[in-house]
Amino acid sequence: MSRRIVIVGANAAGTDAAVAARKTDREVQITLIDREDKGAYSRCGLPFVLGGHIQSFENLIVYPPSFYRMMKFDLRLETTCTRIDTKARTVDVEDKNGRQETLEYDSLVLATGSHSFTPPIEGLGKDGIFSLHTIEDGRRIREAMRSAKSAVVIGSGLIGLEAAIAFLENGIKATVIEMLPCVLPRLLDQDMARDVQEKLEQKGIEIITGRSAEEITGEGEVRGVSVEGREIPADMVLNAAGVRPNTELAQKAGIAIGETGGIRTDIRMRTSAGDVYAAGDCAETTDMVTQKAVLPLLGGTAVREGKVAGTNAAGGYSLFPGSLGSAVSQLSDLEVGATGLTEQLASKFGIEVAVGKISGHTKASYYPGALPIKVKLLVEKETKRIVGGQIVGGEEVTHRINALSLAIQRQMTVYELVKADTCYAPSVCETWEPIVLAAEIAIRRL
Repeated sequence: MSRRIVIVGANAAGTDAAVAARKTDREVQITLIDREDKGAYSRCGLPFVLGGHIQSFENLIVYPPSFYRMMKFDLRLETTCTRIDTKARTVDVEDKNGRQETLEYDSLVLATGSHSFTPPIEGLGKDGIFSLHTIEDGRRIREAMRSAKSAVVIGSGLIGLEAAIAFLENGIKATVIEMLPCVLPRLLDQDMARDVQEKLEQKGIEIITGRSAEEITGEGEVRGVSVEGREIPADMVLNAAGVRPNTELAQKAGIAIGETGGIRTDIRMRTSAGDVYAAGDCAETTDMVTQKAVLPLLGGTAVREGKVAGTNAAGGYSLFPGSLGSAVSQLSDLEVGATGLTEQLASKFGIEVAVGKISGHTKASYYPGALPIKVKLLVEKETKRIVGGQIVGGEEVTHRINALSLAIQRQMTVYELVKADTCYAPSVCETWEPIVLAAEIAIRRL
Protein backbone atom coordinates (compact mmCIF):
# COMPACT_ATOMS: atom_id res chain seq x y z
CA MET A 1 0.00 0.00 0.00
CA SER A 2 1.33 3.43 -0.96
CA ARG A 3 2.19 6.07 1.64
CA ARG A 4 -0.63 8.46 2.63
CA ILE A 5 0.16 12.13 3.22
CA VAL A 6 -2.41 14.59 4.52
CA ILE A 7 -1.60 18.29 4.25
CA VAL A 8 -3.70 20.74 6.26
CA GLY A 9 -3.55 24.04 4.40
CA ALA A 10 -3.34 24.37 0.62
CA ASN A 11 -1.73 27.74 0.18
CA ALA A 12 1.97 28.57 -0.31
CA ALA A 13 3.61 26.12 2.11
CA GLY A 14 0.99 23.40 1.73
CA THR A 15 0.95 23.31 -2.06
CA ASP A 16 4.74 23.41 -2.30
CA ALA A 17 4.87 20.56 0.22
CA ALA A 18 2.50 18.57 -1.98
CA VAL A 19 4.57 19.22 -5.12
CA ALA A 20 7.79 18.23 -3.35
CA ALA A 21 6.16 15.07 -2.00
CA ARG A 22 4.96 14.10 -5.47
CA LYS A 23 8.47 14.63 -6.93
CA THR A 24 9.88 12.45 -4.15
CA ASP A 25 7.35 9.61 -4.50
CA ARG A 26 5.19 9.26 -7.61
CA GLU A 27 2.87 6.76 -5.95
CA VAL A 28 2.19 8.55 -2.65
CA GLN A 29 -1.44 9.50 -1.94
CA ILE A 30 -1.65 13.21 -1.20
CA THR A 31 -4.72 14.90 0.28
CA LEU A 32 -4.85 18.69 0.65
CA ILE A 33 -7.36 20.25 3.07
CA ASP A 34 -8.22 23.97 2.98
CA ARG A 35 -11.03 26.12 4.40
CA GLU A 36 -11.06 28.57 1.48
CA ASP A 37 -12.84 28.01 -1.84
CA LYS A 38 -9.69 28.08 -3.96
CA GLY A 39 -6.23 26.58 -3.94
CA ALA A 40 -2.91 28.38 -3.61
CA TYR A 41 -2.83 32.09 -4.41
CA SER A 42 -0.48 34.97 -3.68
CA ARG A 43 -1.55 36.84 -0.55
CA CYS A 44 1.38 39.21 -1.13
CA GLY A 45 -0.26 40.38 -4.35
CA LEU A 46 -3.52 41.55 -2.73
CA PRO A 47 -2.52 45.22 -2.24
CA PHE A 48 -1.37 45.46 -5.84
CA VAL A 49 -4.78 44.38 -7.10
CA LEU A 50 -6.31 47.12 -4.96
CA GLY A 51 -3.88 49.59 -6.49
CA GLY A 52 -4.79 48.51 -10.02
CA HIS A 53 -1.36 47.14 -10.93
CA ILE A 54 -2.83 43.64 -11.22
CA GLN A 55 -6.11 43.42 -13.09
CA SER A 56 -8.00 40.87 -10.99
CA PHE A 57 -7.77 38.86 -7.80
CA GLU A 58 -8.13 35.79 -10.02
CA ASN A 59 -4.70 36.59 -11.47
CA LEU A 60 -3.21 35.78 -8.05
CA ILE A 61 -4.26 32.12 -8.23
CA VAL A 62 -1.08 30.10 -8.72
CA TYR A 63 -2.45 26.89 -10.26
CA PRO A 64 -5.64 26.06 -12.22
CA PRO A 65 -7.79 23.12 -11.06
CA SER A 66 -6.27 21.00 -13.85
CA PHE A 67 -2.86 21.22 -12.16
CA TYR A 68 -4.12 19.47 -9.03
CA ARG A 69 -5.70 16.74 -11.16
CA MET A 70 -2.51 16.32 -13.20
CA MET A 71 -0.47 15.97 -10.00
CA LYS A 72 -3.03 13.50 -8.62
CA PHE A 73 -3.72 15.61 -5.55
CA ASP A 74 -6.99 15.09 -3.69
CA LEU A 75 -7.75 18.79 -3.15
CA ARG A 76 -10.60 19.33 -0.70
CA LEU A 77 -11.63 22.99 -0.58
CA GLU A 78 -14.12 24.59 1.82
CA THR A 79 -13.18 21.80 4.21
CA THR A 80 -12.02 22.24 7.79
CA CYS A 81 -9.73 20.00 9.80
CA THR A 82 -11.36 19.77 13.24
CA ARG A 83 -9.10 17.33 15.09
CA ILE A 84 -5.76 15.56 14.89
CA ASP A 85 -5.01 12.28 16.68
CA THR A 86 -1.26 11.77 16.49
CA LYS A 87 -1.42 8.35 18.15
CA ALA A 88 -4.06 6.93 15.82
CA ARG A 89 -2.55 8.94 12.91
CA THR A 90 -5.87 10.36 11.84
CA VAL A 91 -7.40 13.76 11.11
CA ASP A 92 -11.09 14.59 11.33
CA VAL A 93 -12.44 16.88 8.61
CA GLU A 94 -15.78 18.52 7.86
CA ASP A 95 -16.83 19.97 4.51
CA LYS A 96 -19.09 22.98 3.85
CA ASN A 97 -22.20 20.75 3.86
CA GLY A 98 -21.42 19.39 7.32
CA ARG A 99 -20.25 16.00 6.07
CA GLN A 100 -17.63 14.59 8.44
CA GLU A 101 -14.86 12.14 7.67
CA THR A 102 -11.80 10.66 9.35
CA LEU A 103 -8.66 10.43 7.21
CA GLU A 104 -5.72 8.19 8.03
CA TYR A 105 -2.17 9.33 7.36
CA ASP A 106 1.38 8.01 7.36
CA SER A 107 2.74 11.55 7.32
CA LEU A 108 0.99 14.79 8.18
CA VAL A 109 2.03 18.32 7.17
CA LEU A 110 0.57 21.27 9.03
CA ALA A 111 0.54 24.35 6.81
CA THR A 112 -2.26 26.12 8.65
CA GLY A 113 -0.88 29.60 8.03
CA SER A 114 -1.79 32.66 10.06
CA HIS A 115 -4.66 35.03 10.80
CA SER A 116 -4.94 38.78 11.18
CA PHE A 117 -4.17 40.04 14.67
CA THR A 118 -6.89 42.14 16.29
CA PRO A 119 -5.34 44.82 18.51
CA PRO A 120 -7.19 45.94 21.67
CA ILE A 121 -8.79 49.06 20.16
CA GLU A 122 -12.24 50.15 21.20
CA GLY A 123 -14.79 50.07 18.39
CA LEU A 124 -13.12 47.52 16.14
CA GLY A 125 -16.45 45.76 15.55
CA LYS A 126 -17.97 48.58 13.49
CA ASP A 127 -18.89 48.38 9.82
CA GLY A 128 -16.17 49.69 7.55
CA ILE A 129 -13.27 47.96 9.31
CA PHE A 130 -11.27 45.48 7.24
CA SER A 131 -8.23 43.23 7.29
CA LEU A 132 -6.31 42.16 4.18
CA HIS A 133 -5.37 38.51 4.41
CA THR A 134 -7.56 36.68 1.89
CA ILE A 135 -9.02 37.29 -1.56
CA GLU A 136 -12.43 37.76 0.05
CA ASP A 137 -10.94 40.47 2.27
CA GLY A 138 -9.58 42.14 -0.85
CA ARG A 139 -12.92 42.04 -2.61
CA ARG A 140 -14.69 43.66 0.34
CA ILE A 141 -12.06 46.40 0.52
CA ARG A 142 -12.24 47.08 -3.21
CA GLU A 143 -16.01 47.46 -2.97
CA ALA A 144 -15.67 49.89 -0.04
CA MET A 145 -13.05 51.88 -1.97
CA ARG A 146 -15.61 52.77 -4.64
CA SER A 147 -17.28 55.29 -2.35
CA ALA A 148 -14.56 56.04 0.23
CA LYS A 149 -12.82 59.40 0.36
CA SER A 150 -10.56 58.72 3.34
CA ALA A 151 -8.96 55.66 4.93
CA VAL A 152 -6.89 54.96 8.03
CA VAL A 153 -4.40 52.10 8.11
CA ILE A 154 -3.45 50.74 11.54
CA GLY A 155 0.05 49.29 11.27
CA SER A 156 2.97 50.14 8.99
CA GLY A 157 4.31 46.77 7.94
CA LEU A 158 4.65 45.98 4.25
CA ILE A 159 0.97 45.12 3.79
CA GLY A 160 -0.14 48.28 5.59
CA LEU A 161 2.09 50.58 3.53
CA GLU A 162 1.29 48.80 0.27
CA ALA A 163 -2.43 49.18 1.00
CA ALA A 164 -2.02 52.86 1.92
CA ILE A 165 -0.38 53.46 -1.46
CA ALA A 166 -3.24 51.59 -3.16
CA PHE A 167 -5.74 53.90 -1.46
CA LEU A 168 -3.75 56.95 -2.54
CA GLU A 169 -3.58 55.68 -6.12
CA ASN A 170 -7.38 55.47 -6.11
CA GLY A 171 -7.81 59.07 -4.92
CA ILE A 172 -8.48 58.13 -1.29
CA LYS A 173 -6.73 60.15 1.41
CA ALA A 174 -4.64 57.71 3.44
CA THR A 175 -3.36 57.99 7.00
CA VAL A 176 -1.08 55.38 8.59
CA ILE A 177 -0.87 54.94 12.37
CA GLU A 178 2.08 53.03 13.82
CA MET A 179 2.49 52.55 17.58
CA LEU A 180 6.25 51.94 17.29
CA PRO A 181 8.75 54.75 16.61
CA CYS A 182 9.15 54.10 12.87
CA VAL A 183 7.52 52.50 9.85
CA LEU A 184 8.47 48.95 8.87
CA PRO A 185 9.75 48.25 12.40
CA ARG A 186 10.40 44.53 11.74
CA LEU A 187 12.39 45.30 8.62
CA LEU A 188 14.36 48.54 9.07
CA ASP A 189 16.23 50.58 11.64
CA GLN A 190 14.90 54.05 12.36
CA ASP A 191 17.47 55.86 10.21
CA MET A 192 16.55 53.85 7.10
CA ALA A 193 12.82 53.91 7.92
CA ARG A 194 12.97 57.69 8.08
CA ASP A 195 13.81 57.84 4.38
CA VAL A 196 10.83 55.63 3.56
CA GLN A 197 8.48 57.73 5.68
CA GLU A 198 9.64 61.00 4.14
CA LYS A 199 9.16 59.62 0.63
CA LEU A 200 5.63 58.41 1.38
CA GLU A 201 4.72 61.67 3.06
CA GLN A 202 5.88 63.52 -0.04
CA LYS A 203 3.41 61.38 -1.98
CA GLY A 204 0.59 62.61 0.26
CA ILE A 205 0.26 59.84 2.86
CA GLU A 206 0.03 61.08 6.44
CA ILE A 207 2.08 58.89 8.78
CA ILE A 208 1.78 59.00 12.57
CA THR A 209 4.43 57.03 14.48
CA GLY A 210 4.97 56.41 18.17
CA ARG A 211 1.26 56.63 18.92
CA SER A 212 -1.55 54.08 19.16
CA ALA A 213 -5.02 54.18 17.72
CA GLU A 214 -7.25 54.50 20.79
CA GLU A 215 -10.77 54.19 19.42
CA ILE A 216 -12.69 53.70 16.20
CA THR A 217 -15.41 56.34 16.33
CA GLY A 218 -18.87 56.32 14.75
CA GLU A 219 -22.34 54.95 15.43
CA GLY A 220 -22.43 51.49 13.89
CA GLU A 221 -20.29 52.60 10.96
CA VAL A 222 -16.76 53.99 10.96
CA ARG A 223 -16.51 57.76 11.22
CA GLY A 224 -12.88 58.14 12.23
CA VAL A 225 -9.99 56.99 14.40
CA SER A 226 -9.05 58.69 17.66
CA VAL A 227 -5.32 59.21 18.35
CA GLU A 228 -4.33 61.13 21.50
CA GLY A 229 -7.43 63.27 21.44
CA ARG A 230 -7.38 63.90 17.70
CA GLU A 231 -10.02 62.31 15.51
CA ILE A 232 -8.83 61.39 12.02
CA PRO A 233 -11.78 61.17 9.60
CA ALA A 234 -12.13 57.79 7.91
CA ASP A 235 -14.72 56.16 5.67
CA MET A 236 -12.86 52.90 6.09
CA VAL A 237 -10.20 51.46 8.41
CA LEU A 238 -7.69 48.75 7.53
CA ASN A 239 -6.37 46.69 10.42
CA ALA A 240 -2.82 45.88 9.30
CA ALA A 241 -1.40 45.31 12.78
CA GLY A 242 0.19 42.02 11.77
CA VAL A 243 -0.69 38.33 11.85
CA ARG A 244 -0.48 35.47 14.31
CA PRO A 245 0.19 31.77 13.59
CA ASN A 246 -2.70 29.32 13.44
CA THR A 247 -1.64 26.75 16.02
CA GLU A 248 -4.91 25.76 17.72
CA LEU A 249 -5.11 22.36 15.97
CA ALA A 250 -1.53 21.52 16.89
CA GLN A 251 -1.97 22.60 20.50
CA LYS A 252 -5.10 20.47 20.94
CA ALA A 253 -3.20 17.50 19.51
CA GLY A 254 -0.42 17.95 22.08
CA ILE A 255 2.15 19.14 19.53
CA ALA A 256 4.78 21.42 21.09
CA ILE A 257 4.54 25.16 20.53
CA GLY A 258 7.77 27.16 20.54
CA GLU A 259 8.70 30.35 22.34
CA THR A 260 7.64 32.52 19.38
CA GLY A 261 4.11 31.12 19.41
CA GLY A 262 4.65 29.02 16.30
CA ILE A 263 4.78 25.24 16.05
CA ARG A 264 8.25 24.11 17.09
CA THR A 265 10.17 22.38 14.31
CA ASP A 266 13.65 20.98 13.73
CA ILE A 267 15.97 21.29 10.75
CA ARG A 268 13.79 18.82 8.77
CA MET A 269 10.59 20.71 9.67
CA ARG A 270 9.56 17.87 12.00
CA THR A 271 7.37 18.69 14.98
CA SER A 272 7.38 17.02 18.39
CA ALA A 273 4.90 14.39 17.10
CA GLY A 274 6.08 11.45 15.03
CA ASP A 275 5.75 11.90 11.25
CA VAL A 276 4.09 15.29 11.68
CA TYR A 277 5.71 18.25 9.94
CA ALA A 278 4.92 21.97 9.92
CA ALA A 279 5.72 24.70 7.41
CA GLY A 280 4.84 28.29 6.62
CA ASP A 281 3.45 31.01 8.86
CA CYS A 282 2.44 28.51 11.56
CA ALA A 283 5.97 27.09 11.93
CA GLU A 284 8.79 28.30 14.13
CA THR A 285 12.28 27.97 12.72
CA THR A 286 15.82 29.19 13.53
CA ASP A 287 17.46 32.52 12.80
CA MET A 288 20.62 31.80 10.80
CA VAL A 289 22.64 34.51 12.55
CA THR A 290 21.60 34.19 16.19
CA GLN A 291 20.57 30.51 16.12
CA LYS A 292 17.54 31.55 18.18
CA ALA A 293 13.91 30.68 17.50
CA VAL A 294 12.18 32.93 14.98
CA LEU A 295 8.79 33.18 13.27
CA PRO A 296 9.46 34.74 9.85
CA LEU A 297 5.85 35.08 8.57
CA LEU A 298 7.11 35.50 4.99
CA GLY A 299 5.91 33.93 1.76
CA GLY A 300 9.41 33.20 0.50
CA THR A 301 10.23 31.33 3.70
CA ALA A 302 6.93 29.45 3.57
CA VAL A 303 7.54 27.88 0.16
CA ARG A 304 11.07 26.80 1.07
CA GLU A 305 9.87 25.25 4.33
CA GLY A 306 7.02 23.56 2.45
CA LYS A 307 9.44 21.99 -0.01
CA VAL A 308 11.55 20.55 2.82
CA ALA A 309 8.51 19.30 4.78
CA GLY A 310 6.96 17.67 1.71
CA THR A 311 10.17 15.94 0.69
CA ASN A 312 10.66 14.47 4.15
CA ALA A 313 6.99 13.55 4.54
CA ALA A 314 7.28 11.46 1.37
CA GLY A 315 10.31 9.56 2.65
CA GLY A 316 13.06 11.74 1.17
CA TYR A 317 15.73 13.71 3.01
CA SER A 318 15.91 17.49 3.02
CA LEU A 319 17.09 20.16 5.48
CA PHE A 320 15.94 23.70 6.16
CA PRO A 321 18.89 25.73 7.48
CA GLY A 322 16.81 28.54 8.96
CA SER A 323 15.73 32.03 7.99
CA LEU A 324 17.29 35.46 7.58
CA GLY A 325 13.92 37.18 7.26
CA SER A 326 14.86 38.42 3.79
CA ALA A 327 12.11 40.64 2.42
CA VAL A 328 11.59 43.24 -0.29
CA SER A 329 8.74 45.35 -1.63
CA GLN A 330 7.96 48.22 -3.94
CA LEU A 331 6.24 51.17 -2.29
CA SER A 332 5.14 53.42 -5.15
CA ASP A 333 8.42 54.32 -6.91
CA LEU A 334 10.55 53.26 -3.94
CA GLU A 335 12.01 49.79 -3.38
CA VAL A 336 12.73 48.62 0.16
CA GLY A 337 14.54 45.46 1.24
CA ALA A 338 16.36 43.89 4.18
CA THR A 339 18.00 40.67 5.27
CA GLY A 340 19.50 39.43 8.55
CA LEU A 341 19.63 41.50 11.71
CA THR A 342 18.73 45.12 12.34
CA GLU A 343 20.73 47.13 14.87
CA GLN A 344 17.86 46.73 17.32
CA LEU A 345 17.84 42.93 16.99
CA ALA A 346 21.61 42.74 17.19
CA SER A 347 21.52 44.69 20.45
CA LYS A 348 18.75 42.45 21.79
CA PHE A 349 20.93 39.37 21.29
CA GLY A 350 24.11 41.01 22.60
CA ILE A 351 25.81 41.24 19.22
CA GLU A 352 28.04 44.30 18.84
CA VAL A 353 28.02 45.60 15.28
CA ALA A 354 29.88 48.10 13.14
CA VAL A 355 27.71 49.92 10.60
CA GLY A 356 28.62 50.91 7.06
CA LYS A 357 26.15 53.16 5.29
CA ILE A 358 26.44 54.78 1.87
CA SER A 359 24.23 56.83 -0.45
CA GLY A 360 24.78 56.29 -4.16
CA HIS A 361 22.99 55.87 -7.47
CA THR A 362 21.61 52.91 -9.38
CA LYS A 363 23.45 54.03 -12.53
CA ALA A 364 26.38 56.32 -13.22
CA SER A 365 25.30 59.69 -11.82
CA TYR A 366 25.66 61.33 -15.24
CA TYR A 367 23.51 58.72 -16.98
CA PRO A 368 19.84 59.72 -17.58
CA GLY A 369 17.46 58.01 -15.18
CA ALA A 370 19.99 57.37 -12.42
CA LEU A 371 18.07 56.94 -9.16
CA PRO A 372 19.26 57.29 -5.55
CA ILE A 373 19.97 54.23 -3.46
CA LYS A 374 21.04 53.91 0.18
CA VAL A 375 22.74 50.80 1.59
CA LYS A 376 23.26 49.96 5.25
CA LEU A 377 25.52 47.06 6.22
CA LEU A 378 25.86 45.51 9.69
CA VAL A 379 29.07 43.69 10.61
CA GLU A 380 29.67 41.75 13.82
CA LYS A 381 32.68 43.36 15.54
CA GLU A 382 34.08 40.15 17.03
CA THR A 383 34.00 37.89 13.96
CA LYS A 384 33.89 40.58 11.22
CA ARG A 385 31.03 38.62 9.64
CA ILE A 386 28.21 40.36 7.80
CA VAL A 387 25.04 39.90 9.86
CA GLY A 388 22.53 42.27 8.26
CA GLY A 389 21.74 44.58 5.39
CA GLN A 390 19.07 47.16 4.54
CA ILE A 391 18.57 48.93 1.23
CA VAL A 392 16.21 51.72 0.18
CA GLY A 393 16.30 52.96 -3.40
CA GLY A 394 14.60 53.71 -6.67
CA GLU A 395 15.45 50.35 -8.28
CA GLU A 396 17.75 47.31 -8.22
CA VAL A 397 17.20 46.56 -4.52
CA THR A 398 16.17 42.91 -4.82
CA HIS A 399 19.35 41.46 -6.34
CA ARG A 400 21.50 43.35 -3.83
CA ILE A 401 19.48 41.99 -0.90
CA ASN A 402 19.81 38.51 -2.41
CA ALA A 403 23.58 38.97 -2.66
CA LEU A 404 23.81 40.09 0.97
CA SER A 405 21.61 37.18 2.04
CA LEU A 406 24.00 34.75 0.36
CA ALA A 407 26.98 36.52 1.95
CA ILE A 408 25.43 36.11 5.41
CA GLN A 409 24.58 32.46 4.76
CA ARG A 410 28.16 31.76 3.70
CA GLN A 411 29.41 33.58 6.84
CA MET A 412 31.37 35.98 4.68
CA THR A 413 33.46 38.58 6.45
CA VAL A 414 33.38 42.23 5.51
CA TYR A 415 37.00 41.90 4.31
CA GLU A 416 35.88 39.26 1.82
CA LEU A 417 32.90 41.28 0.65
CA VAL A 418 34.98 44.38 0.03
CA LYS A 419 37.07 42.38 -2.48
CA ALA A 420 34.01 41.29 -4.49
CA ASP A 421 34.59 41.36 -8.26
CA THR A 422 31.57 43.47 -9.29
CA CYS A 423 30.57 44.59 -12.75
CA TYR A 424 30.17 48.09 -14.20
CA ALA A 425 28.41 49.83 -17.06
CA PRO A 426 27.15 53.42 -16.77
CA SER A 427 23.66 52.51 -18.00
CA VAL A 428 23.05 49.92 -15.26
CA CYS A 429 25.36 50.61 -12.30
CA GLU A 430 28.06 52.85 -10.85
CA THR A 431 31.77 52.07 -11.06
CA TRP A 432 31.82 51.12 -7.38
CA GLU A 433 29.03 48.81 -6.23
CA PRO A 434 27.19 50.49 -3.29
CA ILE A 435 27.33 47.39 -1.07
CA VAL A 436 31.11 47.29 -1.52
CA LEU A 437 31.36 50.96 -0.57
CA ALA A 438 29.22 50.28 2.50
CA ALA A 439 31.60 47.45 3.40
CA GLU A 440 34.58 49.83 3.14
CA ILE A 441 32.92 52.24 5.56
CA ALA A 442 32.16 49.38 7.98
CA ILE A 443 35.83 48.39 7.92
CA ARG A 444 36.86 51.92 8.89
CA ARG A 445 34.58 51.70 11.89
CA LEU A 446 35.81 48.34 13.11
